[in-house]
Amino acid sequence: MEYRKLKDQDQDGASAPEDVESLRGKPISAVGPVERTKWKRKSIVTLALTFLTSSQAILIVWSKRAGKYEYSVTTANFSVEALKCALSLAALARIWSNEGVTEDNRLSTTLDEVGVYPIPALLYLVKNLLQYYIFAYVDAPGYQILKNLNIISTGVLYRIILKRKLSEIQWAAFIILCAGCTTAQLNPKSDSVLQTPLQGWVMAIVMALLSGFAGVYTEAIIKKRPSRNINVQNFWLYVFGMAFNAVAIVIQDFDAVMNKGFFHGYSFITVLMILNHALSGIAVSMVMKYADNIVKVYSTSVAMLLTAVVSVFLFGFHLSLAFFLGSTVVSVAVYLHSIGKVQR
Repeated sequence: MEYRKLKDQDQDGASAPEDVESLRGKPISAVGPVERTKWKRKSIVTLALTFLTSSQAILIVWSKRAGKYEYSVTTANFSVEALKCALSLAALARIWSNEGVTEDNRLSTTLDEVGVYPIPALLYLVKNLLQYYIFAYVDAPGYQILKNLNIISTGVLYRIILKRKLSEIQWAAFIILCAGCTTAQLNPKSDSVLQTPLQGWVMAIVMALLSGFAGVYTEAIIKKRPSRNINVQNFWLYVFGMAFNAVAIVIQDFDAVMNKGFFHGYSFITVLMILNHALSGIAVSMVMKYADNIVKVYSTSVAMLLTAVVSVFLFGFHLSLAFFLGSTVVSVAVYLHSIGKVQR
């Protein structure tokens, strides 16, 4: 389905994020209970996404044994989608029990509504598979830094596809953020400016483009019907995610799954990683529903800093002066972005 159709259907709900942003600078007494609830919900899901993302790369690296994945990456991705689908259904069951079944929370839908979900589901499949293989070339902190390449791709696609204008300060903040991330990756003990090999950069760029487009498109889908319950929207997205991952299992790991079993090579860390990925995915959809993709990329940028700090204790990662300088620049970029929102 063409995005133009999605955008036309979304016009009534396009102002929802702006309503939340308009709270900035107002006294608490001037803000109604509905607005306070929206602001609180947005803050909670953003913080949740930051902490879940910061531990995501660490768990992926931790799940390796002797530098290799003993479990099937495709079955792990399928398990993530299945768990997200189950959590969405559990949340819906609770809503149905408390509020009953309504037009906005029923699972029954139209072909036009469901037909848009396979596109982001397929893009997320490819992106999720790449994030496992990229660790052959980068460590956990480096992965978080390279992930921030999607800041630029998301900003550009956000402007082109969603037609949302960003202020000059916000664009400047994007550039500064990328500069800060690059500075944080500088290795003073190496002759090369960037220690990531070409293969890692190629994977990171492809992941950034896929993540940016999938994120912007998913936001358009979720917001085209603001009153629609987010758990229903998540359910259909994850159903297609399960379907595509099932195809990936058949193509890539069919023999291994048939001979060794679906859960061969799984460990306690693998289970934690799957749970983390599932909760992160739900948090992302919540951020897109109640905020936007720009908030998401800044949240993951802050997660990069947390990952590096935790990696000091877990993997012996050393925080260089360049990292502290880069982290300071990232913090400045986040601050400039918040100012840009006010002046937009």
